[in-house]
Amino acid sequence: MTKVFTDGLSFALPLLIMAVGAIYSEKSGVTNLAIEGFQGFGAFIGALIAVLLMPVMGNGSQAVIYIAMAGAALGGGVYACLHALLCINFKANQVISGVVINILSVALTAFFTSSANTAISGTSSNKLILGVSTRFSVPGLSDIPYAGGLFKNMYPFEIIIIALVLFFSYLMYKTRFGMMLRACGENPQAVDAAGGDVEKTRWIAVIISGALSGIGGICFAYSLLANFSPSIYLGYGYLAIAAMIFGNWNIGTTAIVCLIFGFAKSGGYQLCIAMGLPSNYSDLFLMLPYVLTMLLLIFFSKKNHPPKAAGEAWDKGKR
Repeated sequence: MTKVFTDGLSFALPLLIMAVGAIYSEKSGVTNLAIEGFQGFGAFIGALIAVLLMPVMGNGSQAVIYIAMAGAALGGGVYACLHALLCINFKANQVISGVVINILSVALTAFFTSSANTAISGTSSNKLILGVSTRFSVPGLSDIPYAGGLFKNMYPFEIIIIALVLFFSYLMYKTRFGMMLRACGENPQAVDAAGGDVEKTRWIAVIISGALSGIGGICFAYSLLANFSPSIYLGYGYLAIAAMIFGNWNIGTTAIVCLIFGFAKSGGYQLCIAMGLPSNYSDLFLMLPYVLTMLLLIFFSKKNHPPKAAGEAWDKGKR
């Protein structure tokens, strides 16, 4: 049971921070299917910085991980500017823009990864080797029967993600900026009439979306893969979008959905091991989050209420 909690949380939290980024973008009125691309490009930038710093600071340095997270946030935010430019300034179709940005991210990061390895080590490998982050247990809380598994063998980035989710929840629901951002996704004309800047607010929201997705991507690279490679694009970005939709664009309920996805994934894998099934069966159990996505889609899709202006290009002359 402890293993289910530990692995489930380490999967759910990076997924959650990406979903929060998606919520910010869509609450501002910009439909965002580009989370997968933001995740991958941000993770590449963070991984590249880590690979360059490890020979200087040491392979076991935790500071490298934190710097890589900051680099991933910067990389994801900068790459998100492309989506913002297309959707906000050029008024391109937001769904098509997201899909194209995802495809472009895969191609760019594959090329840059091979080029970086050629320059650094003389090989054309498509992987940037990172190693695995260290873990820790919370004294006292980790000794609680059953629930203590949530506080055992935690990655340091899990604490950072929890803090970021709390901060961006406060920013969304308790500040003037958050109120304006949510209004941009519901009635941008009212925001403009009140003197607000719809385009600027949407730009900020999309950049936040990219930064948070990049953080989620580098956390997946450190926890699940121990490297950056094209395999970072495993559909987790789309799974984060699904969590956002089933969470009804609300950070609190989206967090619950991400936890369900995380525990379903880790629980399925542990069930496979407990049953003594061959390793090739593990892929079937790892499909559980996606099966849950389809089931939730069947039962809850009619009850969702997306932002009214999501997907609509902002036209100042429209009333």
